[in-house]
Amino acid sequence: MRLVTQTAAGIFALDQVSKFFVVQALDLYTRQRIDVLPPWLNLRMAWNQGINFGLFSSNADLARWVLIAMAVVISLWVWLWVRREPHSRIVKLSAGFLIGGAMGNVLDRILYGAVADFLNMSVPGIDNPYSFNVADIAIFAGAIGLVLFTGREKTP
Repeated sequence: MRLVTQTAAGIFALDQVSKFFVVQALDLYTRQRIDVLPPWLNLRMAWNQGINFGLFSSNADLARWVLIAMAVVISLWVWLWVRREPHSRIVKLSAGFLIGGAMGNVLDRILYGAVADFLNMSVPGIDNPYSFNVADIAIFAGAIGLVLFTGREKTP
């Protein structure tokens, strides 16, 4: 479980440091947009009150707390599931990615009422209107890892 905990803590820290650096130090909050390598990589400030791509976004305080509770319950369930039986290193890393990313977004919701998203990637001719953050990448990578690598260590 040490690997899951260390991975989750590392992802959480990376997410929070990146958000602080981009939103506060680079002042993206005020500037709203910084072109880094247009159109491939841009910084666009977005406060996401929902889940991915703003789904289920609402100004209602109840929705915020429901999303916080869901993230905590899912993270706790993954933690207990990985702890309950032996898993490969990649499964433990994947669980740590998912938990660390989820907790990074939970902290944003608690402190700011929404998740700070700032990474925006597009291709020439297609303008992507959505932004994301390090926690979102970690959650996605962790979920994919759990789906792909869970059960491979068991013999049929």
